[in-house]
Amino acid sequence: MQDKWRSTTVISVRRNGTVAMAADGQVTLGNTIMKAHARKIRRIHDDSVLVGFAGATADAFTLFERFEGKVKEYSGDITRAAVELAKDWRMDRALRRLEALILTADRNKTLLISGTGDIVEPDSDAIAIGSGGNFAYAAALAFLQSDQLTAAEIAERSLAIAAGICIYTNAEIVLEELS
Repeated sequence: MQDKWRSTTVISVRRNGTVAMAADGQVTLGNTIMKAHARKIRRIHDDSVLVGFAGATADAFTLFERFEGKVKEYSGDITRAAVELAKDWRMDRALRRLEALILTADRNKTLLISGTGDIVEPDSDAIAIGSGGNFAYAAALAFLQSDQLTAAEIAERSLAIAAGICIYTNAEIVLEELS
């Protein structure tokens, strides 16, 4: 059986006009930690858009670069950029084989983009992807019931919980915020 690269938990949380995106830093190959401090979130379009990615590393970078180009082409409109990327992803033979997910957020909306052509705008103020995504998402939904925490605090605490459960997620958290 071929070893698979596994990596990432990325979460996006909105609260009170602020969006926070956080990701862990772990990349594993099979049962070996290959890197503990990977950076899986980027700021693009003059720091007005956050992008987080999960999946096969080379695939994720390929899609990230394509998405960045689409955001530039459509003047920062992440919805239009996501639709155009999803079209390319489904239609292009080489892109169709890529295994990754993208989370993107600007000041107004958050989107998940998948290789099946899905573009999902979450109903709640949180969404997560990656191996520990479900753990972080569940924690964020619970934290969102409290008025005491900021978006950044919820994202960071949710990832810490995921790191305590998911063997492919570590506690080396990178956090970015737009307000």
